[in-house]
Amino acid sequence: MNQVVWSVVLISALVISGIYVFRKRKAAGITGIKTAMTSICFYLIAIVNLLAFWFDFIGLISWVITIVLIIAGAYFTKYLPPQNMEVE
Repeated sequence: MNQVVWSVVLISALVISGIYVFRKRKAAGITGIKTAMTSICFYLIAIVNLLAFWFDFIGLISWVITIVLIIAGAYFTKYLPPQNMEVE
């Protein structure tokens, strides 16, 4: 029962945050796959760990995939557009 609840919470959070990020990128006029790779990597981390939890696959392979995705997400932060900072 506890696994089902946490899985539903994680999946719904992923869907809601994915829609939010998509709408914010569209409203800001940000295009391109390189600028979205950081978000994609972090969503994939959640999906990999959820699958590892479901299929009892928590081990070295899931850890390696998670670390590789963290490094890839950090690498692609250099392609993020700069924030518009307003100085008062």
